[in-house]
Amino acid sequence: MPTPLVDTFKQLRYQVAHLEDGTLASEYPQLHAFLHEISLSVAETETDLSFIYRYLHVYGRKSDATFTRFRNEIERFALWAWSLKKCSVFSLQREDIEHYIDFVVSPDENWCSSSVQWRFKQHMGQRLSNPKWRPFMRKDTKPSQQSLNATFTALNVFYKFAILEEKTFANFVPVVKKNSPYLVVQSQINQPDTLSDLQWEYVLRVTEESCEHTSELERNLFVLACLKGLYLRISELSERANWSPVMSHFWQDADGFWFLRVMGKGNKLRDVTLSENFTQYLTRYRQYRGMSSLPRVDEPFPLVHKLRGSGGMTVRQLRRLVKQSFDLAIAALAKDGFSEESEKLKAATSHWLRHTGATHDAATRPLKHLSEDLGHAKLATTDQIYIQSNIKERAKSGIKRKL
Repeated sequence: MPTPLVDTFKQLRYQVAHLEDGTLASEYPQLHAFLHEISLSVAETETDLSFIYRYLHVYGRKSDATFTRFRNEIERFALWAWSLKKCSVFSLQREDIEHYIDFVVSPDENWCSSSVQWRFKQHMGQRLSNPKWRPFMRKDTKPSQQSLNATFTALNVFYKFAILEEKTFANFVPVVKKNSPYLVVQSQINQPDTLSDLQWEYVLRVTEESCEHTSELERNLFVLACLKGLYLRISELSERANWSPVMSHFWQDADGFWFLRVMGKGNKLRDVTLSENFTQYLTRYRQYRGMSSLPRVDEPFPLVHKLRGSGGMTVRQLRRLVKQSFDLAIAALAKDGFSEESEKLKAATSHWLRHTGATHDAATRPLKHLSEDLGHAKLATTDQIYIQSNIKERAKSGIKRKL
């Protein structure tokens, strides 16, 4: 059975050391036993894993999300190569990569789990593997286009890194992706996932009303305002290894305009403009925390605070706050007779709030201003995702056609 290979990013440097100095058996006993068994048929197993650790350490430093995504993809890829192809990841040919994509689309049942499982757990000074962990989640449908693209991206970056490190001289991933029967060419109309006006009204209003008897929900309200009103990704609000969002990241220029400095994808800093309406929610949240109405340049306090402990909140913790507000709105919509809107809201994620805010404001804001606040590297990205004017005009001109 497949076993987890990679621990958290924090533990990764220890795994590297244990693998190099031969102490893996005492620290990760099940992982060591698995590698020993696999190495009987694939001699390069430990060499492969050592390189995978280096690759993840280099790219995982960018963000927790990048580390998690690349870890999941490369971990199961290596397990497949060793367990099923019986060879090193650097011995695979083009046909093998094609077979792996086939496997990703339809993995073996015993490689799938019906729930998210932890990988390793600390016990008596050792990191024990979870026997219930599996590389894939059991699903009734084929993986989405986004998921398949993520697989190709992780593999492509891995082999590009290996070429730079002179570990291999071949990368078959681009040609496999180009000719993959599972990838569909993106349609011209690409509507982002957003909340309807009614759904957003309920999410905001119900959370706001609930604050009257549960004051802790002021955090939820502030997070909702940031994600929707400032078009933030949830990771941009979270505590990370290389960035801690604090109140002093709000700043005011000489003309009285307010901004929030955030670190986005690729460790790129940007300053997001604040609206007058958002400032009201910022003031409300700060007053709940016992602070002055508006931030000062010397405030080290976390942007979103924990109720217990110090420091800011993780992505997972922030998602729980959003889900809590969504659940309140789902119940309120159903109670008021909006069953269809209630059901649709169950599929929503925190990222829908970013799309909702940007889609709503695309009708009134200059495209360049919107793009810079979103943190898009290219203006075309904003245009493709949020500007649908040409499509609407085409629909209007075509609606009167006669047969």
